[in-house]
Amino acid sequence: MTTYGTIPTSSPEVPNLEYLSRAKERLRSGLGTRRPWKEMFDFRALSLPASFSDAIGRIKLNVAYFRMNYAIVVLLILFLSLLWLPISLIVFIVMMAAWLFLYFLRDAPLEVFHHTIDDRVVLIVLSILTVVILLLTHATVNKVVSLIIGVMVVGIHAAFRKTDDLFLDEEAAGTEINKSRMAQIN
Repeated sequence: MTTYGTIPTSSPEVPNLEYLSRAKERLRSGLGTRRPWKEMFDFRALSLPASFSDAIGRIKLNVAYFRMNYAIVVLLILFLSLLWLPISLIVFIVMMAAWLFLYFLRDAPLEVFHHTIDDRVVLIVLSILTVVILLLTHATVNKVVSLIIGVMVVGIHAAFRKTDDLFLDEEAAGTEINKSRMAQIN
Protein backbone atom coordinates (compact mmCIF):
# COMPACT_ATOMS: atom_id res chain seq x y z
CA MET A 1 0.00 0.00 0.00
CA THR A 2 1.47 3.33 -1.01
CA THR A 3 0.93 6.61 0.79
CA TYR A 4 2.02 9.07 -1.86
CA GLY A 5 0.09 12.29 -1.73
CA THR A 6 -1.41 11.71 1.71
CA ILE A 7 -1.09 14.22 4.50
CA PRO A 8 0.05 12.81 7.83
CA THR A 9 -2.60 13.15 10.53
CA SER A 10 -0.19 13.81 13.39
CA SER A 11 2.80 16.08 13.52
CA PRO A 12 6.15 14.67 14.55
CA GLU A 13 6.73 14.83 18.30
CA VAL A 14 9.56 16.98 19.65
CA PRO A 15 10.16 15.57 23.14
CA ASN A 16 13.22 17.73 23.86
CA LEU A 17 11.28 20.98 23.49
CA GLU A 18 8.47 19.64 25.64
CA TYR A 19 10.97 18.56 28.31
CA LEU A 20 12.70 21.96 28.27
CA SER A 21 9.44 23.89 28.54
CA ARG A 22 8.32 21.64 31.41
CA ALA A 23 11.68 22.12 33.18
CA LYS A 24 11.48 25.89 32.66
CA GLU A 25 7.97 25.99 34.12
CA ARG A 26 8.95 23.82 37.10
CA LEU A 27 11.99 26.02 37.72
CA ARG A 28 9.87 29.16 37.61
CA SER A 29 7.18 27.74 39.88
CA GLY A 30 9.57 25.88 42.19
CA LEU A 31 11.92 28.75 42.86
CA GLY A 32 9.30 31.46 42.78
CA THR A 33 6.44 30.14 44.85
CA ARG A 34 7.83 27.85 47.56
CA ARG A 35 8.50 30.74 49.95
CA PRO A 36 8.11 34.17 48.41
CA TRP A 37 11.21 36.36 48.48
CA LYS A 38 9.01 39.33 49.42
CA GLU A 39 8.02 37.51 52.57
CA MET A 40 11.62 36.69 53.39
CA PHE A 41 12.85 40.25 52.86
CA ASP A 42 9.94 42.02 54.57
CA PHE A 43 11.77 44.78 56.47
CA ARG A 44 8.76 45.35 58.76
CA ALA A 45 9.30 41.82 60.09
CA LEU A 46 12.83 42.54 61.30
CA SER A 47 13.47 43.26 64.98
CA LEU A 48 15.96 42.51 67.71
CA PRO A 49 15.27 39.30 69.58
CA ALA A 50 14.35 39.80 73.24
CA SER A 51 16.79 37.18 74.51
CA PHE A 52 19.25 34.54 73.39
CA SER A 53 16.59 31.82 73.67
CA ASP A 54 14.23 33.96 71.56
CA ALA A 55 16.96 34.27 68.91
CA ILE A 56 17.51 30.50 68.92
CA GLY A 57 13.75 29.91 68.59
CA ARG A 58 13.57 32.37 65.68
CA ILE A 59 16.52 30.71 63.97
CA LYS A 60 14.92 27.25 64.26
CA LEU A 61 11.56 28.38 62.90
CA ASN A 62 12.98 30.59 60.13
CA VAL A 63 15.40 27.89 58.95
CA ALA A 64 12.53 25.39 58.81
CA TYR A 65 10.27 27.88 57.01
CA PHE A 66 12.77 29.46 54.58
CA ARG A 67 14.88 26.31 54.08
CA MET A 68 14.91 26.49 50.28
CA ASN A 69 15.50 30.26 50.23
CA TYR A 70 18.42 29.95 52.62
CA ALA A 71 19.93 27.14 50.53
CA ILE A 72 19.74 29.40 47.46
CA VAL A 73 21.41 32.28 49.36
CA VAL A 74 24.30 30.09 50.56
CA LEU A 75 24.76 28.56 47.10
CA LEU A 76 24.76 32.03 45.51
CA ILE A 77 27.45 33.25 47.92
CA LEU A 78 29.49 30.11 47.19
CA PHE A 79 29.05 30.64 43.44
CA LEU A 80 30.22 34.25 43.66
CA SER A 81 33.35 33.16 45.54
CA LEU A 82 34.21 30.66 42.78
CA LEU A 83 34.07 33.04 39.82
CA TRP A 84 37.88 33.26 39.59
CA LEU A 85 38.50 29.53 40.12
CA PRO A 86 37.49 27.83 36.83
CA ILE A 87 37.89 24.18 37.87
CA SER A 88 35.98 24.73 41.10
CA LEU A 89 33.33 26.65 39.18
CA ILE A 90 32.84 23.77 36.73
CA VAL A 91 32.52 21.31 39.62
CA PHE A 92 30.07 23.69 41.32
CA ILE A 93 27.94 23.96 38.17
CA VAL A 94 27.75 20.14 37.99
CA MET A 95 26.70 20.08 41.65
CA MET A 96 24.11 22.80 40.96
CA ALA A 97 22.57 20.54 38.33
CA ALA A 98 22.28 17.86 41.02
CA TRP A 99 20.72 20.44 43.39
CA LEU A 100 18.21 21.50 40.73
CA PHE A 101 17.03 18.00 39.91
CA LEU A 102 17.21 16.44 43.37
CA TYR A 103 16.06 19.33 45.57
CA PHE A 104 14.70 22.45 43.88
CA LEU A 105 12.66 21.05 40.97
CA ARG A 106 11.07 18.03 42.61
CA ASP A 107 7.32 18.06 43.10
CA ALA A 108 7.04 14.62 44.67
CA PRO A 109 9.15 13.19 47.50
CA LEU A 110 12.37 11.49 46.45
CA GLU A 111 12.16 7.69 46.50
CA VAL A 112 15.17 5.38 46.57
CA PHE A 113 14.55 1.62 46.49
CA HIS A 114 10.88 2.17 47.45
CA HIS A 115 11.83 4.29 50.49
CA THR A 116 10.73 7.91 50.68
CA ILE A 117 13.58 10.30 51.53
CA ASP A 118 12.75 13.43 53.55
CA ASP A 119 13.65 16.85 52.10
CA ARG A 120 15.88 17.61 55.08
CA VAL A 121 17.93 14.47 54.42
CA VAL A 122 18.29 15.44 50.75
CA LEU A 123 19.35 18.96 51.80
CA ILE A 124 21.95 17.66 54.27
CA VAL A 125 23.37 15.03 51.90
CA LEU A 126 23.60 17.47 48.99
CA SER A 127 25.22 20.10 51.23
CA ILE A 128 27.86 17.69 52.53
CA LEU A 129 28.47 16.25 49.07
CA THR A 130 28.88 19.76 47.58
CA VAL A 131 31.37 20.79 50.25
CA VAL A 132 33.40 17.56 50.03
CA ILE A 133 33.57 17.58 46.23
CA LEU A 134 34.51 21.27 46.15
CA LEU A 135 37.22 20.69 48.76
CA LEU A 136 38.77 18.14 46.41
CA THR A 137 39.47 20.96 43.91
CA HIS A 138 42.07 22.51 46.29
CA ALA A 139 40.60 25.97 46.86
CA THR A 140 39.81 25.17 50.48
CA VAL A 141 40.25 28.56 52.14
CA ASN A 142 38.08 30.34 49.57
CA LYS A 143 35.26 27.83 49.94
CA VAL A 144 35.38 27.63 53.71
CA VAL A 145 35.30 31.43 54.03
CA SER A 146 32.39 31.71 51.59
CA LEU A 147 30.46 28.97 53.44
CA ILE A 148 31.08 30.70 56.77
CA ILE A 149 29.85 33.98 55.28
CA GLY A 150 26.77 32.23 53.87
CA VAL A 151 25.94 30.57 57.19
CA MET A 152 26.45 33.89 59.02
CA VAL A 153 24.14 35.74 56.60
CA VAL A 154 21.48 33.06 57.05
CA GLY A 155 21.94 33.01 60.83
CA ILE A 156 21.72 36.79 61.15
CA HIS A 157 18.63 36.96 58.97
CA ALA A 158 17.00 34.06 60.83
CA ALA A 159 17.73 35.63 64.23
CA PHE A 160 16.37 39.06 63.29
CA ARG A 161 13.32 37.91 61.25
CA LYS A 162 10.20 37.79 63.46
CA THR A 163 8.25 34.55 63.28
CA ASP A 164 4.78 35.79 64.24
CA ASP A 165 3.44 35.59 60.68
CA LEU A 166 5.07 32.29 59.66
CA PHE A 167 3.18 29.02 59.58
CA LEU A 168 4.93 25.74 58.81
CA ASP A 169 1.73 24.05 57.68
CA GLU A 170 -1.60 25.16 56.30
CA GLU A 171 -3.55 23.62 59.18
CA ALA A 172 -1.71 25.76 61.73
CA ALA A 173 -2.28 28.83 59.56
CA GLY A 174 -6.01 28.16 59.42
CA THR A 175 -6.17 27.61 63.19
CA GLU A 176 -4.29 30.87 63.86
CA ILE A 177 -6.54 32.82 61.47
CA ASN A 178 -9.63 31.38 63.14
CA LYS A 179 -8.30 32.34 66.60
CA SER A 180 -7.67 35.93 65.47
CA ARG A 181 -11.17 36.15 63.94
CA MET A 182 -12.73 34.86 67.17
CA ALA A 183 -10.73 37.41 69.17
CA GLN A 184 -12.01 40.21 66.92
CA ILE A 185 -15.62 39.07 67.37
CA ASN A 186 -15.34 38.93 71.17
